[in-house]
Amino acid sequence: MMANITELTDKTFNDETSKGLVITDFNADWCPPCKMMNPILEKLSSTDELGDKIKFTSMNVDHNPETPNNFGIQGIPTFLIKKDGNIVGRLVGYQPEEKFRLALEKFM
Repeated sequence: MMANITELTDKTFNDETSKGLVITDFNADWCPPCKMMNPILEKLSSTDELGDKIKFTSMNVDHNPETPNNFGIQGIPTFLIKKDGNIVGRLVGYQPEEKFRLALEKFM
């Protein structure tokens, strides 16, 4: 995946998202809006103001069906935001960079 984004699996999801502020991008290789989000996620995860405060993670729903099913994720991309293991937010679909940044800043 991308340098500042941790790739998750069904097995690693709970451990990797249980501490701090974590956003998980649920996506698939064949999904055009998911691909459009990749440069935005890479850019935001590389900035000091967000990258140092939020752990950016990603999960391919085709390879890991259990976790998205557990959270009722049907459309992709879906962004699940967790704080210390608790779900605090969810965004669905393509998000323009500025809107996405503002949404994330609300949770910091």
